[in-house]
Amino acid sequence: ITNPGYMKDGFFVCIETMHCPDRGDQENVHELPPEKLKMREVEFIDIGSDPVIAKDYKETEDPSKFKSEKTGRGPLTGNWRDTVDPVMCAYKLVTVEFKWLGLQTRVEHFIQSTERRLFLKFHREVFCWIDQWYGLTMADIRKMEEETKKELQAQIAEGEVRGTLGDD
Repeated sequence: ITNPGYMKDGFFVCIETMHCPDRGDQENVHELPPEKLKMREVEFIDIGSDPVIAKDYKETEDPSKFKSEKTGRGPLTGNWRDTVDPVMCAYKLVTVEFKWLGLQTRVEHFIQSTERRLFLKFHREVFCWIDQWYGLTMADIRKMEEETKKELQAQIAEGEVRGTLGDD
């Protein structure tokens, strides 16, 4: 995320991710020092059952209804987090600083809640798109990355502004 010049050091967003083959039970996967660990808030995101706002919902991207033809994984129902195997947890550490008197708490809360919404939506999509990416080689992935990069550059140069709005 770029920082507008007038904000100088007053605005900062950093997202760090660790993917681990576990069920989200590591206490300090990001190795935070004690003073930051005390400030940390933990949010569990359940891609199978957490509510999704109406405009983000697509039945084809609902892990509680999806079953992979290639892997047999899904649907994610009931206590799937305790029973499915293999399993992976994406630990996200979102650090937000917005130093502007009168707006700091509100803006930081807005950014955190928007990130949670994006993580939920994105990881639901990734799970339900497994048949499109399962079995790809690194060469396949690099080729897709390059094609995506070109598409994004073209959209930036000539396309209309798109993205996720923060409204719920």
